[in-house]
Amino acid sequence: ASGVLANTSPSGAFDVGGKLVFGDEEIMSKKAHGTSEQPVQSDLLYEVDVSLADKICNFNRHFAERAGYFRYTNWEDIVLASDQPVTFYDSVTGKPLFQAPIGRSKESF
Repeated sequence: ASGVLANTSPSGAFDVGGKLVFGDEEIMSKKAHGTSEQPVQSDLLYEVDVSLADKICNFNRHFAERAGYFRYTNWEDIVLASDQPVTFYDSVTGKPLFQAPIGRSKESF
């Protein structure tokens, strides 16, 4: 999903560090749209299936996409073609979550 990067340095890199924060069960409680207030965005990156992404993100507690699903998207092409880390976004809010690969090759990522 498109969006403006937040919490970045002037070079575009994310600030890293801090402690892992675990949420409680309230995170997964029933909300307006499954376990979220709204569905995933309609313009997801990598040509992913929006209905599958919505099912996984908002109506699922146990499983994710099938193994190898990324091979049916253009994710690998984009990551391998990039000369810098790729930013990954939350599929509902569009907020940036992390950048990768950092500290390893694109191929090992």
